[in-house]
Amino acid sequence: MCGRFVGFRSLEELKENFPIDKADCEVTANYNVAPSQEILAIINMAGENRLDKFHWGLVPFWSKDISIGNRMINARSETIAEKPSFRNAFKKRRCLILADGFYEWKGEKGHKQPMFITLPDRKPFAFAGLWETWNKKSDSASIYKSCTIITTQASETFSKIHHRMPVILKSEFYEPWLDPQNHDLDALKNILKNEIHTELLSCPVSKQVNSASHNNPSCIEPIA
Repeated sequence: MCGRFVGFRSLEELKENFPIDKADCEVTANYNVAPSQEILAIINMAGENRLDKFHWGLVPFWSKDISIGNRMINARSETIAEKPSFRNAFKKRRCLILADGFYEWKGEKGHKQPMFITLPDRKPFAFAGLWETWNKKSDSASIYKSCTIITTQASETFSKIHHRMPVILKSEFYEPWLDPQNHDLDALKNILKNEIHTELLSCPVSKQVNSASHNNPSCIEPIA
């Protein structure tokens, strides 16, 4: 799974690395992103790639309330085309969730060591994601935007840390993934399976990241 991640780039740096036509939000650093928080994602609206903030934890449009999002921070790539919570978004509402790294915990229960994971070149990257909008029937003007990170079976190297890993897309597949007119589900599934980064760099970091209240650059500093 993917339950915590990091994003610290400026808007200018994000524009240099991702296909952003318009930014609809402010960009601030977060060294310990936790579920339900607002996170940066790119979606395609009317042919324009827009950077905006979405709550982490997908709330399907048919949900009675937003509490379901607490259980929807991840979506398994193997089943998103069939699962009622994700299948409509997989067809029409795909996004790029921007990050500089993520955390995973290694070891036995009670002695787990947090690991910070990045790409070997340390460049920012994009998780494959899905997004939705939701509103109360009694308040149609209030829109809750949410998203989920897609996960897959861990690569051979990453499996030493965890059996699942987030889907990190190769940059040449950003546009076909974002395109809402792309309804070729087999091609989309192929992207999630074969056009992703599997070689990742990991290092142990302080257990302060166990608490989301710790949010500063020291969270990603390697420890001996």
